[in-house]
Amino acid sequence: MKLLKKVASALAVATIFAAGSASADEVVLRAVNAFQPGSVVAKPFERFVEHVNKEGKGLVQINLIGGPSAIPPFEIGNAVSSGVVDMAYVTSAFYPNLLPEGAAIKLTERPMSELRENGGWELLNELHNKKMNVWYLARSGEGVPFHLYVNKPVEKADLSGLTLRVTPVYRSFFEKLGANAIQTPPSEVYTTLERGVADGYGWPIQGILDLGWHEVTKARVDPGFYQVEVNALVNLDKWNSLTDEQRAFLTEMGLWLEGLNAENAAINEAEKKKQADAGMVVYELTGAEREKWINQARESGWAEVEEVAPESAARLRELLAKE
Repeated sequence: MKLLKKVASALAVATIFAAGSASADEVVLRAVNAFQPGSVVAKPFERFVEHVNKEGKGLVQINLIGGPSAIPPFEIGNAVSSGVVDMAYVTSAFYPNLLPEGAAIKLTERPMSELRENGGWELLNELHNKKMNVWYLARSGEGVPFHLYVNKPVEKADLSGLTLRVTPVYRSFFEKLGANAIQTPPSEVYTTLERGVADGYGWPIQGILDLGWHEVTKARVDPGFYQVEVNALVNLDKWNSLTDEQRAFLTEMGLWLEGLNAENAAINEAEKKKQADAGMVVYELTGAEREKWINQARESGWAEVEEVAPESAARLRELLAKE
């Protein structure tokens, strides 16, 4: 909390200077991105900010204060919830203490366009409102699966004997298949693999080369599982203070951000080619092993949601999943 107070003080000064150049009817939102500037994960939000600032002159502008060096990723949920920043681009894996139900978002099997029609978005927004004091503006990362990356062969849905670096996103899944799980910061993954402390790790299909991990990774296991979710959140007090016109504009911009998800299929294929060009091979699970892999991922994920959010799990699964 001391860190957030220092950040808040610094941002207050910055806001005074920013406000001096804004028109009387224009609001300037302070935003933070949980991911390294310029990385494949950060780019959608960077494009979003650029688009908002171009289209929203005189109405809404966004001051992107930076990435994880500005506010540590696991502090960003608290920062946007408390109003230290007005807006954040962050995965729910970075704020499980505030919203345990966020574990369900990665399990979504329906596009956001459908969730906005069937009540799924409304439920996610309601949960974010009540538990985090934020407005759930948009979701990015749709269509980007996670994969297991390894330095030892994996030819069936059995991870016995493997030590894998994990995050809470897929810890349960890997452990159910017999893996020994260890948790390290992303900054330590390279050395963990280089020294043989871990035999592999989970990560999305995108971003391996950005991090340089291809240098210490021999293979990828297919198929992928789950979907990346990175959420554009707005502090609820700030959201409610906006005019109807400003809220309508940001809603439209949120849909524009979600529209970028359509580009992910092509980006995924380009990333696969880069991985292959870097010398990585693919262990493709087929038949019964493939089905076991996919089913275990799904059931492990929902079991986790039922454990941490028993009052919401059934409704979330009904709206987000297809079975």
